[in-house]
Amino acid sequence: MELELAQVEEYLHEFDYPVDRDELAAACEDVTVQLAEGERDLGDLFADSTADGFGSADDAYTAVQNDLPREAVGEPYQSEGEG
Repeated sequence: MELELAQVEEYLHEFDYPVDRDELAAACEDVTVQLAEGERDLGDLFADSTADGFGSADDAYTAVQNDLPREAVGEPYQSEGEG
């Protein structure tokens, strides 16, 4: 399965929380997240997380965002409103 980064948060709402990090990593194995530059396996992002588990989909999504490099989400230092 492939997801755009913007779709990840909605996808994470499909799981029951709280959830253990390893359980969520296994469930998201082979889910590819398309980034501005490249792609990452969602299961690997959770496996690399320092959290033991997640209390909500929002917590899990925040962990994903925190694990991505700045260039993964778009032009560095640019906001949507600049032109």
